[in-house]
Amino acid sequence: MRTCTFFGHKDSPSAIADSLEKLIIQLISEENVTNFYVGNQGQFDAIARRVLKDVKKQFPDISYAVVLAYLPGNNEYYNENYPDSVYPEGLENVPKKFAISKRNEWMIKQSDFVISYVTHNTGGAAKFTETARKRGKTVFNLADM
Repeated sequence: MRTCTFFGHKDSPSAIADSLEKLIIQLISEENVTNFYVGNQGQFDAIARRVLKDVKKQFPDISYAVVLAYLPGNNEYYNENYPDSVYPEGLENVPKKFAISKRNEWMIKQSDFVISYVTHNTGGAAKFTETARKRGKTVFNLADM
């Protein structure tokens, strides 16, 4: 059982969906990836969730979860559209301004693979994609493919 996570710019183009789907299917078929973790901030995360939902129809044995950075509840960061969500233990003690970073670190730690869409070296997507590389994760950047 192997795991993949996602990091991408909040303004990622929807045109990457087909390439993302092909790569996810390749990881399932060739690398035995069965678990996927995705965030819930920005366009890239939304594209990844939509593609994972479609891929699950073809591969019902895979699982995916939206990894929340904030405690679920009636606030701006939670939405009932994430019924299959995970809230990493320990994040409840992290100051709000560091919660996304801590969540992303947790996602890297859990994963064998990272799929990203990074076109410039600033911002969280670039930072966490590089962190994953440094930690020996296999990284696929859709912007380079």
